[in-house]
Order: sequence, then C-alpha cells, then structure tokens
Amino acid sequence: MSGKPRAGFYNFSGCSGCLLTILNCEDNILDIFGAAQVTSFLMANRGNIDDRWHGADRKAGKEANLDVAFIDGSVTTREQEAFLKEIRERSGLVVALGICSCYGGVQAMETGRGSFARRYQKVYGATPPAIVEAFESKPLDAFVKVDHYLPGCPIDGKQFLHAYARIVRGLPPELPKTPVCTECKWRENECLLLKNELCLGPVTAAGCNARCPSNNTGCVGCFGPADERNLGSEVSLLKTRKFNLETIERKLRIFGGARFSESFKKLLRK
Repeated sequence: MSGKPRAGFYNFSGCSGCLLTILNCEDNILDIFGAAQVTSFLMANRGNIDDRWHGADRKAGKEANLDVAFIDGSVTTREQEAFLKEIRERSGLVVALGICSCYGGVQAMETGRGSFARRYQKVYGATPPAIVEAFESKPLDAFVKVDHYLPGCPIDGKQFLHAYARIVRGLPPELPKTPVCTECKWRENECLLLKNELCLGPVTAAGCNARCPSNNTGCVGCFGPADERNLGSEVSLLKTRKFNLETIERKLRIFGGARFSESFKKLLRK
C-alpha cells in the first residue's frame, strides 16, 4: 500500500458487536481513522460514500476501490452474497471480523442438522420473506477469498488495534496460535477440567486473556478453534471425565461452526 490506504467497514447478519467494539476503543478512535481513509463505516460516519444498505448513491464512479475491507457478520441473504462479492472485487484485502464472519456465528450453529426452511418457519411462520431471499447463515469464505481472520464474539479491542496497525501498513496480523489454556497458565488459574467442570479452553484460540476461566466459568469457545489445538486429546479427556459428548458437540457448534463440530464427531467414532 502506498500513501494512506482506503478502508471500509461493513456488517451483514449479526449483532454488530465487533464494529461496536472498535468504536469502544475511544482512546484510539482518532488513530484508527487517521491511519486510513475510511470510506464506509455506518456506525461511525454520516458520510458513508459506498454503503448500499442505506440508500447511498451508487451510480457509476461512486463505488470506492479499497485497500482493505473489514467485514462483520455472516451471509444470510442473496443480496448480502452479491454485495460481498462486489466488495471482494474492489478490495485488495478482505478481513473477517468476529466469529460470525469467520465461522458463521451463533446463527449457523444448526447448519447441517435438519431443514433450514423448517427452522425458519418455526420462528417466523409459514410466510416466506417478501423482501429478501434468505438461506442458512454462512461465513464469508463460503463465497469469497478471505485474506485475514480476526475471531472473537466479539473481537478483542486490543487485539484489533494491533492487527489493524499492521494490516493498514500492508503487514499480516499476528494472532495467537495457542489455545486459551496458555493464558490460563499465565494467569495461574486452576484447570477447571481437572475439577470436572466443562471447559473448551484446550481447543479454543487464545486472545481473550482467559476471561471466563479466570472467573471460574468454563471456556465456551467464543474465539473459535485454535491453530495449535489437540482435539484428539480433548476428546480423550472428555470421555475420561464422563462429560456428555452430545452437549460438547453442541457447544463446539455455537462458535466454531459446523465444520469444527464435524471433526469432533469423527474422532468420537474412532
């Protein structure tokens, strides 16, 4: 990237908590906007020049080519799919912000388990949506290439600031590869699994500073699967401790997505 890079922040299906986390970095917010020319950030800027969701003029010449697009939320409609592909075409880098964009989020936890249409009708009734065509929520990489992933539900503000400073300078983010267990050891926490309390720390990516285990609550996996996880050892330990394996699979699905839980199920069959 040469000069001040152009950046856009977008959100699809989700609670927008990751974008709100960025805005909550109040002491650094001017640095965030000073490090890049932010052309779109609905929650922060009245002058979004390329945000189609809110009636902005998108005639020829108005679309902004971006050096980097930060995207929060999963893809749940055909309109979102089309817009995501458009963003990808005009962006040098696409960064997935948070669990929804990385793995599909809580709204995708039932993917592959029964009919989406039946689940939809159970909540909204038999009448299909008249404005959009909805489908099972999917992560960004189900449709486009994603260059970097910043997981979390929501993302961690300090981790974002560190990653953002590198990305806008054309450098890859440096994210933890180890599981939450390492952060527990740094904080000298007593292992909850050894106390027969369910914890997904051994297979969940670090980055939260072991927030839940430090408060005597088992890790729920909200930073997604760790690169250096040992799922086989976790399964063996859970079996030894007599945890309900169906409950474990469901917990893995909440934040890790269907792909992660399927790898867990394969190990159970061995």
